[in-house]
Amino acid sequence: YTTLRLQSPMSWGAWTLMIVTPLSLIWCALNIKILFPKWDWKYKWLYQLEAFFRKHQMPLAWMMLISSLILGVYTGILLSAFNARPLWNTSILGPLFLTSGLSTGAAAIVLISKNAAERLTFARIDLMLIGIELFLIIHMFMGFLASTQVHIDAASLFLGGAYTVPFWLFVVTLGLAIPALLELLEIRKFHMPYFIAPVMVIIGGLIFRFIIVYAGQASRWLY
Repeated sequence: YTTLRLQSPMSWGAWTLMIVTPLSLIWCALNIKILFPKWDWKYKWLYQLEAFFRKHQMPLAWMMLISSLILGVYTGILLSAFNARPLWNTSILGPLFLTSGLSTGAAAIVLISKNAAERLTFARIDLMLIGIELFLIIHMFMGFLASTQVHIDAASLFLGGAYTVPFWLFVVTLGLAIPALLELLEIRKFHMPYFIAPVMVIIGGLIFRFIIVYAGQASRWLY
Protein backbone atom coordinates (compact mmCIF):
# COMPACT_ATOMS: atom_id res chain seq x y z
CA TYR A 1 0.00 0.00 0.00
CA THR A 2 2.90 2.37 0.54
CA THR A 3 4.16 2.03 -3.03
CA LEU A 4 2.54 4.25 -5.64
CA ARG A 5 3.10 3.19 -9.22
CA LEU A 6 1.16 5.36 -11.62
CA GLN A 7 1.50 2.80 -14.42
CA SER A 8 0.13 -0.05 -12.30
CA PRO A 9 -3.66 -0.64 -12.21
CA MET A 10 -3.19 -2.67 -9.03
CA SER A 11 -1.49 0.27 -7.33
CA TRP A 12 -4.30 2.60 -8.38
CA GLY A 13 -6.85 0.16 -7.00
CA ALA A 14 -5.05 -0.29 -3.70
CA TRP A 15 -4.73 3.45 -3.11
CA THR A 16 -8.31 4.07 -4.20
CA LEU A 17 -9.54 1.48 -1.72
CA MET A 18 -7.50 3.18 0.98
CA ILE A 19 -9.35 6.41 0.20
CA VAL A 20 -12.83 5.01 -0.43
CA THR A 21 -13.02 2.86 2.71
CA PRO A 22 -12.54 5.61 5.34
CA LEU A 23 -14.64 8.06 3.30
CA SER A 24 -17.48 5.53 3.18
CA LEU A 25 -17.26 4.94 6.92
CA ILE A 26 -17.32 8.69 7.58
CA TRP A 27 -20.32 9.15 5.28
CA CYS A 28 -22.17 6.32 7.04
CA ALA A 29 -21.38 7.92 10.40
CA LEU A 30 -22.77 11.26 9.23
CA ASN A 31 -26.06 9.62 8.27
CA ILE A 32 -26.35 6.99 10.97
CA LYS A 33 -29.07 8.93 12.81
CA ILE A 34 -31.39 8.44 9.85
CA LEU A 35 -31.53 4.75 10.73
CA PHE A 36 -30.97 5.13 14.45
CA PRO A 37 -32.48 8.46 15.59
CA LYS A 38 -31.39 7.91 19.20
CA TRP A 39 -27.77 7.22 18.31
CA ASP A 40 -25.35 8.65 20.85
CA TRP A 41 -21.62 9.02 20.15
CA LYS A 42 -21.02 9.15 23.93
CA TYR A 43 -17.76 11.09 23.63
CA LYS A 44 -17.44 14.82 23.04
CA TRP A 45 -14.54 14.45 20.62
CA LEU A 46 -16.67 12.23 18.38
CA TYR A 47 -19.35 14.91 18.24
CA GLN A 48 -16.69 17.46 17.37
CA LEU A 49 -15.38 15.17 14.65
CA GLU A 50 -18.89 14.72 13.29
CA ALA A 51 -19.41 18.49 13.25
CA PHE A 52 -16.13 18.96 11.37
CA PHE A 53 -17.02 16.47 8.64
CA ARG A 54 -20.59 17.76 8.41
CA LYS A 55 -19.19 21.25 7.84
CA HIS A 56 -17.11 19.86 4.96
CA GLN A 57 -19.77 17.49 3.67
CA MET A 58 -19.76 18.82 0.11
CA PRO A 59 -15.99 18.37 -0.49
CA LEU A 60 -16.33 14.96 1.14
CA ALA A 61 -19.10 14.04 -1.28
CA TRP A 62 -17.00 15.11 -4.27
CA MET A 63 -14.05 13.08 -3.00
CA MET A 64 -16.32 10.06 -2.65
CA LEU A 65 -17.77 10.55 -6.13
CA ILE A 66 -14.39 10.79 -7.86
CA SER A 67 -12.79 7.95 -5.92
CA SER A 68 -15.86 5.75 -6.44
CA LEU A 69 -15.72 6.28 -10.20
CA ILE A 70 -12.05 5.32 -10.18
CA LEU A 71 -12.85 2.25 -8.10
CA GLY A 72 -15.69 1.30 -10.44
CA VAL A 73 -13.53 1.39 -13.55
CA TYR A 74 -10.47 -0.05 -11.81
CA THR A 75 -11.49 -3.73 -11.90
CA GLY A 76 -12.06 -3.69 -15.64
CA ILE A 77 -8.79 -1.87 -16.29
CA LEU A 78 -6.93 -4.29 -14.03
CA LEU A 79 -8.28 -7.29 -15.95
CA SER A 80 -7.65 -5.66 -19.33
CA ALA A 81 -3.99 -5.24 -18.38
CA PHE A 82 -3.56 -9.03 -18.49
CA ASN A 83 -2.47 -9.43 -22.10
CA ALA A 84 -2.15 -13.19 -21.67
CA ARG A 85 -5.94 -13.52 -21.38
CA PRO A 86 -7.58 -12.57 -24.70
CA LEU A 87 -11.05 -12.16 -23.19
CA TRP A 88 -9.78 -9.57 -20.71
CA ASN A 89 -7.53 -7.83 -23.21
CA THR A 90 -10.04 -5.22 -24.37
CA SER A 91 -10.34 -1.53 -23.58
CA ILE A 92 -14.13 -1.86 -23.31
CA LEU A 93 -13.86 -3.85 -20.08
CA GLY A 94 -13.13 -0.77 -17.95
CA PRO A 95 -16.17 1.27 -19.08
CA LEU A 96 -18.28 -1.88 -19.01
CA PHE A 97 -17.43 -2.61 -15.38
CA LEU A 98 -18.01 1.03 -14.47
CA THR A 99 -21.40 1.10 -16.18
CA SER A 100 -22.38 -2.18 -14.57
CA GLY A 101 -21.35 -0.85 -11.17
CA LEU A 102 -23.33 2.35 -11.65
CA SER A 103 -26.33 0.32 -12.79
CA THR A 104 -26.28 -1.97 -9.76
CA GLY A 105 -25.76 1.08 -7.54
CA ALA A 106 -28.82 2.77 -9.02
CA ALA A 107 -30.74 -0.48 -8.60
CA ALA A 108 -29.70 -0.65 -4.94
CA ILE A 109 -31.06 2.87 -4.38
CA VAL A 110 -34.34 1.88 -6.05
CA LEU A 111 -34.47 -1.15 -3.79
CA ILE A 112 -33.89 0.61 -0.46
CA SER A 113 -35.48 4.00 -1.11
CA LYS A 114 -38.77 4.76 0.60
CA ASN A 115 -39.48 7.74 -1.65
CA ALA A 116 -41.53 6.88 -4.74
CA ALA A 117 -40.25 9.87 -6.73
CA GLU A 118 -36.66 8.97 -5.92
CA ARG A 119 -37.24 5.37 -6.97
CA LEU A 120 -38.69 6.56 -10.26
CA THR A 121 -35.74 8.88 -10.91
CA PHE A 122 -33.18 6.17 -10.30
CA ALA A 123 -35.22 3.70 -12.34
CA ARG A 124 -34.83 6.10 -15.28
CA ILE A 125 -31.09 6.38 -14.58
CA ASP A 126 -30.76 2.62 -14.36
CA LEU A 127 -32.67 2.17 -17.61
CA MET A 128 -30.21 4.47 -19.36
CA LEU A 129 -27.24 2.64 -17.83
CA ILE A 130 -28.62 -0.74 -18.90
CA GLY A 131 -28.85 0.58 -22.46
CA ILE A 132 -25.22 1.71 -22.31
CA GLU A 133 -24.18 -1.63 -20.83
CA LEU A 134 -25.88 -3.58 -23.62
CA PHE A 135 -24.23 -1.29 -26.17
CA LEU A 136 -20.79 -1.98 -24.66
CA ILE A 137 -21.39 -5.74 -24.51
CA ILE A 138 -22.36 -5.83 -28.18
CA HIS A 139 -19.33 -3.79 -29.20
CA MET A 140 -17.03 -5.91 -27.05
CA PHE A 141 -18.05 -9.01 -28.97
CA MET A 142 -17.89 -7.15 -32.27
CA GLY A 143 -14.31 -6.22 -31.41
CA PHE A 144 -13.42 -9.80 -30.54
CA LEU A 145 -14.95 -11.22 -33.72
CA ALA A 146 -13.08 -8.67 -35.85
CA SER A 147 -9.74 -9.41 -34.17
CA THR A 148 -7.27 -12.30 -34.09
CA GLN A 149 -8.18 -15.95 -33.89
CA VAL A 150 -7.54 -16.15 -30.14
CA HIS A 151 -9.98 -13.30 -29.56
CA ILE A 152 -12.53 -15.02 -31.78
CA ASP A 153 -12.00 -18.17 -29.73
CA ALA A 154 -12.48 -16.12 -26.55
CA ALA A 155 -15.77 -14.76 -27.89
CA SER A 156 -16.84 -18.28 -28.83
CA LEU A 157 -16.95 -19.11 -25.12
CA PHE A 158 -20.11 -16.96 -25.09
CA LEU A 159 -21.30 -17.80 -28.60
CA GLY A 160 -21.92 -21.51 -28.35
CA GLY A 161 -19.30 -22.30 -25.73
CA ALA A 162 -19.44 -23.16 -22.05
CA TYR A 163 -20.55 -19.70 -20.92
CA THR A 164 -23.26 -19.13 -23.52
CA VAL A 165 -26.27 -20.03 -21.40
CA PRO A 166 -25.07 -18.48 -18.11
CA PHE A 167 -24.11 -15.21 -19.79
CA TRP A 168 -26.99 -14.67 -22.19
CA LEU A 169 -29.65 -16.05 -19.84
CA PHE A 170 -28.62 -14.83 -16.39
CA VAL A 171 -26.72 -11.66 -17.30
CA VAL A 172 -28.20 -10.29 -20.51
CA THR A 173 -31.78 -11.58 -20.32
CA LEU A 174 -32.58 -11.81 -16.61
CA GLY A 175 -30.06 -9.23 -15.43
CA LEU A 176 -30.48 -6.54 -18.10
CA ALA A 177 -33.25 -6.98 -20.68
CA ILE A 178 -36.13 -8.01 -18.42
CA PRO A 179 -35.28 -5.48 -15.67
CA ALA A 180 -35.10 -2.77 -18.35
CA LEU A 181 -38.57 -3.77 -19.55
CA LEU A 182 -39.91 -3.78 -15.98
CA GLU A 183 -38.41 -0.36 -15.27
CA LEU A 184 -39.84 0.99 -18.50
CA LEU A 185 -43.28 -0.27 -17.50
CA GLU A 186 -42.88 1.30 -14.07
CA ILE A 187 -41.92 4.64 -15.62
CA ARG A 188 -45.05 4.41 -17.76
CA LYS A 189 -47.15 4.00 -14.59
CA PHE A 190 -47.75 0.27 -14.80
CA HIS A 191 -47.89 -0.68 -11.13
CA MET A 192 -45.92 -3.75 -10.10
CA PRO A 193 -43.67 -4.77 -7.19
CA TYR A 194 -40.85 -2.24 -7.49
CA PHE A 195 -38.21 -4.52 -5.95
CA ILE A 196 -38.21 -7.16 -8.71
CA ALA A 197 -36.18 -5.21 -11.30
CA PRO A 198 -33.45 -3.92 -8.95
CA VAL A 199 -32.95 -7.36 -7.39
CA MET A 200 -32.54 -8.86 -10.86
CA VAL A 201 -30.07 -6.13 -11.86
CA ILE A 202 -27.95 -6.63 -8.73
CA ILE A 203 -27.86 -10.41 -9.10
CA GLY A 204 -27.13 -10.08 -12.81
CA GLY A 205 -24.25 -7.69 -12.09
CA LEU A 206 -22.75 -10.14 -9.61
CA ILE A 207 -23.06 -13.06 -12.03
CA PHE A 208 -21.53 -10.91 -14.78
CA ARG A 209 -18.39 -10.40 -12.72
CA PHE A 210 -18.05 -14.07 -11.88
CA ILE A 211 -18.50 -15.08 -15.51
CA ILE A 212 -16.00 -12.55 -16.87
CA VAL A 213 -13.37 -13.60 -14.32
CA TYR A 214 -13.83 -17.33 -14.87
CA ALA A 215 -14.22 -17.13 -18.64
CA GLY A 216 -11.16 -14.91 -18.85
CA GLN A 217 -9.09 -17.60 -17.16
CA ALA A 218 -10.41 -20.12 -19.67
CA SER A 219 -9.24 -17.99 -22.61
CA ARG A 220 -5.55 -18.10 -23.50
CA TRP A 221 -3.10 -17.64 -26.33
CA LEU A 222 -1.63 -21.15 -26.38
CA TYR A 223 -3.87 -24.17 -26.82
